[in-house]
Amino acid sequence: MKDSTVLVIEDEQDIRDLIRFQLSSEGHEVVMAESVDKAIELMEKHEKIDLFIVDWMLPGVMSGLEFIKKLRLQKKFIETPIIMITALSQADNIVAGLDAGADDYMTKPFDLNVLQARVRVQLRNNLKSGKNASDLLDFGLLKIEISKCRVTVGKEEIQLTSTEFKILTILAQKPGHVFTREQFINNIQGENIFVTGRTIDTHMAGLRKKIGEAANLIETIRGIGYKFKDVL
Repeated sequence: MKDSTVLVIEDEQDIRDLIRFQLSSEGHEVVMAESVDKAIELMEKHEKIDLFIVDWMLPGVMSGLEFIKKLRLQKKFIETPIIMITALSQADNIVAGLDAGADDYMTKPFDLNVLQARVRVQLRNNLKSGKNASDLLDFGLLKIEISKCRVTVGKEEIQLTSTEFKILTILAQKPGHVFTREQFINNIQGENIFVTGRTIDTHMAGLRKKIGEAANLIETIRGIGYKFKDVL
C-alpha cells in the first residue's frame, strides 16, 4: 500500500497541503490539483493513479461529482478507489456521491487520521480485488465460495436465494464500502430478477436472518444503504 500514488483534487490550498503532509508521512506519492482541468493534465503525466481524493465543489468547467461520473466510464479507472470530500453532509448528497462512483464519502471538517485510515482501507481492498480475486472469501465465522455459490456460517451451509447471494457477495468483496440501494439494483437487475429499493431492504432482512451469528458483519447506514464491516 505504501508507494501508492494519490491524486488530490481540492481547491483549498490549506486542505491540500494538510492532506499531502499526512499521506506523504505514510510513504504515498501525493499529486495535487485545484481543479478538474489541472487534474486531467496531471493524469496524462502519471502512468498510474492508485487512489483519488476529490472535492465535490470545484472551480472550472466540471464539479467533482461530474468528474467522478466520467472517471468511472474509463476502463482504466473503473476500479480505482475514490474518496469524496465535501462540506455537503445531507444524506441525499452522500447517496449522490456514492451513486456517482465514489467508494467513500467524508464531510468537512474531517480528522486527517481518519482520512489516512480510510485511504489504507481503500488501497487494501483494491489490492485484494486486483491481485487476489479469490474464489473464497473467508471472514472466520462466515465463508463464501463464489464459484460454488456456497455460504457457510460456522460448520453449517446456508441456503440463500440467488438475489441474497448476490447481495452478500457484492458487500463482502468490498468491506468498508457503503453501497446505496441504487447500486444494488444496478448490480442485481436482469436475468429475470426485478429489484426495487424496497425489495433490497426485504432481501437484506432475509439474508441477515439466514446467516444468523454473522449478521452483524452487515451494517445499515441510515438513509443511505449498507456496508460490510471491515474486519481484516
